[in-house]
Amino acid sequence: MIPFILASGSPARRALLENVGLAVTPVVSNFDEATIQVCDPISLATTLAQCKAETVAQQFREQPALVLGCDSLLWLNGKVWGKPNTISRSIEMWQEMRGNYGDLITGHALVDTKQQRTLVKYGQTRVYFVHATDAEIESYAGTGEPLNCAGCFTLERLGGWLVERIEGCHTNVIGLSLPLLRSMLREMGYALSFNAGKTVLTPLS
Repeated sequence: MIPFILASGSPARRALLENVGLAVTPVVSNFDEATIQVCDPISLATTLAQCKAETVAQQFREQPALVLGCDSLLWLNGKVWGKPNTISRSIEMWQEMRGNYGDLITGHALVDTKQQRTLVKYGQTRVYFVHATDAEIESYAGTGEPLNCAGCFTLERLGGWLVERIEGCHTNVIGLSLPLLRSMLREMGYALSFNAGKTVLTPLS
């Protein structure tokens, strides 16, 4: 089976893929996101995803590999919301997010080094947040969980308490859209099959 490389150090993305039986090799791109100055949220997410994927794909030029790069952001009140990095910034963000909604956008870039081909797409999910109290916001920020999360929350962990509902793909909120990835794999020429609890990628006949 062609090696599947995840161009990300995200534990959530790796867990998503491994939980559906895909053998994954994570490789952090270390791409400098500050070099990309794009205002449109979709263009920003897809550009960053592609830069990360292509940076890692350079390491696999001499062998067949599928390399997936992703980048997530929250678009809320006409602004891009990335990682807060500090507790105080987390509190500020949640004071604006509570009782509000935003669009979680995840860029996906899939590189096939054998075909020398790249696909770039995005998933978009609307997230509605509960009207969290000041105490809940300060307590959640104090856990440190949201500091390194795009949009300042997780859906699958403690932050799930503060999400009222979502419209769209839930795995897209966690880090990558499994339905979108399946579609991209098929467009790239690969089918999914399942054997003994594992997912196998095979070329379409």
